[in-house]
Amino acid sequence: MPYFSDEIIEEVRSRNDIVDVISQYVRLTKKGSTYFGLCPFHNEKTGSFSVSPNKQMYYCFGCGAGGNVFTFLMEYENFTFGEAMEELAQRAGVELPKQEFSAAQRQEADKRQRLLEINKEAAKYFYVLLRSERGKRAKEYFKKRELSDETMKKFGLGYSDQYSDDLYRYLRSKGYEDEILKESGLVTIDERRGGYDKFWNRAMFPIMDVHNKVIGFGGRVMGDGEPKYLNSPETKIFDKSRNLYGLNIARTTKKPQLLLCEGYMDVIALHQAGFDNAVASLGTSLTSGHANLLKRYTKEVYLTYDSDGAGVKAALRAIPILKEVGITTKIVNMRPYKDPDEFIKALGAEAYQERIDQAENSFMFEIRILEQQYDMKDPESKTAFFNEVAKKLLGFREELERDNYIEAVAAKYQTGFEKLRSLVNHFGTMGGIAREPVKLKSGINEKKGLKKDDGMKQSQKLLLTWLIENTTLFQKIKQYIAPEDFTEEIYHQVATILFEQYEHTGTVNPAKIVSMFQNEEEQREVAGLFNATIHSVETKEDREKALKETIVRIKQNSINHQSDHLEPTDMAGLQKLIADKRALEQLERLHISID
Repeated sequence: MPYFSDEIIEEVRSRNDIVDVISQYVRLTKKGSTYFGLCPFHNEKTGSFSVSPNKQMYYCFGCGAGGNVFTFLMEYENFTFGEAMEELAQRAGVELPKQEFSAAQRQEADKRQRLLEINKEAAKYFYVLLRSERGKRAKEYFKKRELSDETMKKFGLGYSDQYSDDLYRYLRSKGYEDEILKESGLVTIDERRGGYDKFWNRAMFPIMDVHNKVIGFGGRVMGDGEPKYLNSPETKIFDKSRNLYGLNIARTTKKPQLLLCEGYMDVIALHQAGFDNAVASLGTSLTSGHANLLKRYTKEVYLTYDSDGAGVKAALRAIPILKEVGITTKIVNMRPYKDPDEFIKALGAEAYQERIDQAENSFMFEIRILEQQYDMKDPESKTAFFNEVAKKLLGFREELERDNYIEAVAAKYQTGFEKLRSLVNHFGTMGGIAREPVKLKSGINEKKGLKKDDGMKQSQKLLLTWLIENTTLFQKIKQYIAPEDFTEEIYHQVATILFEQYEHTGTVNPAKIVSMFQNEEEQREVAGLFNATIHSVETKEDREKALKETIVRIKQNSINHQSDHLEPTDMAGLQKLIADKRALEQLERLHISID
């Protein structure tokens, strides 16, 4: 990763207002001093995603996503930190210092470039072979699949020769050594056999990234060989879980959704029929990496998987993965045909568009598939089915959305809305889901079974949030509370930096603190420390009481922590413990004003 000084990082961050940047991706509405919108990182109907111009941070109270402007681009655009820096520097007109790469970094960058060149050369070679006499068999296969010359050109389709060292000899003639060819995944180097090709006697499908660079290949065997379909192994430039076939074209579609297929031919057939929004995963099940990639280009995905049992299972696996990142999913029904390719050949593009228009809500699809496991004519089995449906309906946390789905299920299965809602509430109460938490004045939710540690973490979060929102509190509490009173490791780190900021400048800069943590998970956690929910209380006296409760709780926990870890011979530690206990006694008698 390129190295940037703290000064240049802070300059780029401070010159990119977080509200302006996030507004390019999320529709924000101002409420008081904060902006709110629908979270782009999970599926929600009410805006719990907040962007604070004062803190220069974002935070979602629903899923916990949070950070500064760098974190947002890294999460939303799947950027590395270096890529986020470059993007924001360019946006703000900041010239980044030229990076001095180490020898190892230069070697790694050169290797990636050479691997891309090798893949490009291979794609050109396969492309030419398909259009020669040697590629006649593969050309006939593509023609039999009713692909036009224009479509074959658009997707760069090709052919790998029947001789198993054909590509190897060609690439060697271009000056590439065995070592780099082995890393490309296109060639196997064997001491006995020498170099031989990964792909031979196959119809070839080049796989491109979103920047139209060839990063791998898929090959369909000509004849009865095994395996029928073969994909490039993962390499330094090819990660199956973070790339999708056809996305380099589909990402520019004007259609409102992307169609997710199972195979290369389905994607190509759909594009040829005018559906330029089709993509497929690369011989693997859908992953969270795929879902995050899709999220960059759409909010709606229509699954157009095979209609057989394997396709149904794949759809059931994909639905929660897509939902997790906030993508709305629907299912395209292609029965009686197996896949989009067969469907379009039989009924044409207009009929397929009708199936898209009639696509089934993903939850209703899950319920329909679940129903197949029960005998709906048997009262006991039917009751068991409704019990399972009620439990699944609890997955909708928002009451209005849950009621809408209860209504839809009740209508489809001809049962009473109130009966089904009562069953859902019954399971919710049993699982502790429907129970409203009791809110204390300090803003901490007292839940049954809440661990003491979780309550203390919340208290420490709450005080950090209070300190950045009202910096006058530093002067009022500094003789009672210090960074070492924050007993969680990351809380202690953050408190130390925060107290130092205030001591040296008289102000605080929480967004800068986020940049000091490299790991995205740590950045998210730090953002959470500055966005604890402070429940509104009626009067100034109540707010002051809540603040004092929080400070006393933190100090008492700190004393307990010191006592538990005190060595019998540590006299200095013992004296500090005694002093802290006296400070706590004073604190309990003290009135803390928030003016």
